[in-house]
Amino acid sequence: MFSLGCDNRVCVQNEVLSGLTVALALVPEAIAFAFIAGVDPLVGLYAAFMVGLLASIFGGRPGMISGATGAMAVVMVALVADNGVEYLFATVVLTGILQILAGALKLGKFIRIVPHPVMLGFVNGLAIVIFLAQMKSFQVDVDGTMQWMSGQPLMIFGGLIALTMAIIHFLPKLTTAVPSSLVAIVVVSLLVIGLNIDTNTVGDLASIKGSLPAFHMPLVPLNFETLKIIFPYAIILAAIGLIESLLTLTLIDEITNTRGRGNRECVGQGIANTVTGFFGGMGGCAMIGQSMINVNSGGHQRLSGISAALFLLAFILFASSLIEQIPMAALVGVMFIVVIGTFEWSSFRIFGKIPRHDAFVIVLVSGVTVASDLAMAVVVGVIVSALVFAWEHAKHINVTDYIDENGSKVYELNGPLFFGSVKNFRELFVPENDPDDVIIEFKNSRVSDHSAIEAIDNLAERYIKAGKKLHLRHLSVECKQLLDKAGNMVEVNRMEDPSYHVADDKLA
Repeated sequence: MFSLGCDNRVCVQNEVLSGLTVALALVPEAIAFAFIAGVDPLVGLYAAFMVGLLASIFGGRPGMISGATGAMAVVMVALVADNGVEYLFATVVLTGILQILAGALKLGKFIRIVPHPVMLGFVNGLAIVIFLAQMKSFQVDVDGTMQWMSGQPLMIFGGLIALTMAIIHFLPKLTTAVPSSLVAIVVVSLLVIGLNIDTNTVGDLASIKGSLPAFHMPLVPLNFETLKIIFPYAIILAAIGLIESLLTLTLIDEITNTRGRGNRECVGQGIANTVTGFFGGMGGCAMIGQSMINVNSGGHQRLSGISAALFLLAFILFASSLIEQIPMAALVGVMFIVVIGTFEWSSFRIFGKIPRHDAFVIVLVSGVTVASDLAMAVVVGVIVSALVFAWEHAKHINVTDYIDENGSKVYELNGPLFFGSVKNFRELFVPENDPDDVIIEFKNSRVSDHSAIEAIDNLAERYIKAGKKLHLRHLSVECKQLLDKAGNMVEVNRMEDPSYHVADDKLA
């Protein structure tokens, strides 16, 4: 059931003020990502409003902020350049449908296979990306060429950033009644306006004035050729959006010591993107930077995300002239605080205390996040971690053998049997040197995959060819069913057979 999450006035006040802070930080981000995607700034702002609103209402993680993101924008560039913005809107609709389907199929639970080193690399890499994204604000347009600030403009800009960060850091020691980030933005803005300080403002990026987003069917042919164009992009955007959203959900879970619902978040993101595509928005997903601002400002409920979206719409409709006067230095200062809070500084301390391959994965995922994109980084990190896991566990398989009271040789197999360990498994047995009756005991071994089943089958054939009888004891039911070549040599005590069940996460 939907709930705003607040039951008293103080909670409502905190959530609304936190939403206002987030909305102010969303403006330059949405404009910047629209430029990256090659679309009008209002396309980015509409996406930030609608994705933020609908994901907050229908998503699975209260307090998490969604909107237009750079990870998805970089994928949109080629699509917009080659086919136009209408194809982008159609792709966003299809992206949302795929995300709803992912949630309906309960695929959100698979975020749990992401190892902790990958999570550390994810947050570190994203912190670096957020930091690098702020560097554009240190550039000015000189005769149509972007150049780095220097001299007095740089001193003023840096001083305003330092003032913003100081207010955010020290104000909570005096009072927590108002989010320190909001106070910092207001104070620095009033200072710049009151003293007529010449520095970059939000209005220097683009005008944010606009009207209500209107329903708009994407103007594309409804045929198979269109689907061939948009489907590959939709798959990539859906994957990137869900990976970033679910990892951000996991991070917020850890920070707030609560649990979000991954599958519901997939559906919520899907609804948000489907609707956004029909209202002229570029789509989006969860935003770790703005989510961190929200949580640090006291926004832990759905009301904060809803407030942020509604404030953003109010800026577009009524307050564009005021918002455009906000100095970029104030927003950059807020994001620098986010960078400091997001980066896992403890990862430096643990490098010498964790396995070298885990340290490598942290660095690898951080580097790929910066050099490529988040989805690629997470996929690479999971694959490398899985390969390392398989390599390490392949070494653990071994046997102990003895002769039982019936004169049969018993091999007690220990360790998991899977694709990585089958080679070692084969080398443990020499049928020619064994007696006529051999038993392999599987109660301490887990038969994990088809490679393992095939290895057992091949071993059974080797004993047949050697003219010896082989018993396979305490195999799983699944393995017994597939060992057709072993035939009636499979001897089992059904009362002791292990039963394996697939985990069922009803909350996911």
